[in-house]
Amino acid sequence: MTKLRLERDLPYTPVQLWDMVGDVERYPEFIPWIKSLRAYNRSVDQDIVRFDADVAVGFKLLTERFSTRVTRAAEALLVDFDLIRGPFRKLQGRWTFTPSATGTKVAFDMDIDIRNPILDAVFKANFNLAVSKLLAIFEARARQLYGSHK
Repeated sequence: MTKLRLERDLPYTPVQLWDMVGDVERYPEFIPWIKSLRAYNRSVDQDIVRFDADVAVGFKLLTERFSTRVTRAAEALLVDFDLIRGPFRKLQGRWTFTPSATGTKVAFDMDIDIRNPILDAVFKANFNLAVSKLLAIFEARARQLYGSHK
């Protein structure tokens, strides 16, 4: 099992970053290893939107498919995801967005346990690089959407 916590301070508002991260259906447009994503079963309860997402992720010759339940809570500025099915024993994540002196402190927590030992070995060998690249991709997306400053 691998647990991860990343934090970054970015010069954008919490709402801007929450909206960008929560726009899961657009991930294939800017995250290169997401080959496809389909959202369905959408429900709304006050400020909370839930939906399921089928995702195909590809790295070199490896492609895996999995499904998650995504929860977007507007008032709390949270984006959560939990595994429905796929090549994992466990996959949970949470994005939080807190105002800071320079914009927003973004925190990303993930708890993942991969069933396939080969996929697990590939994931662990490339874990730090993949996570750093993912954060850089989201930062670049924020600059594209909102410009260089808050």
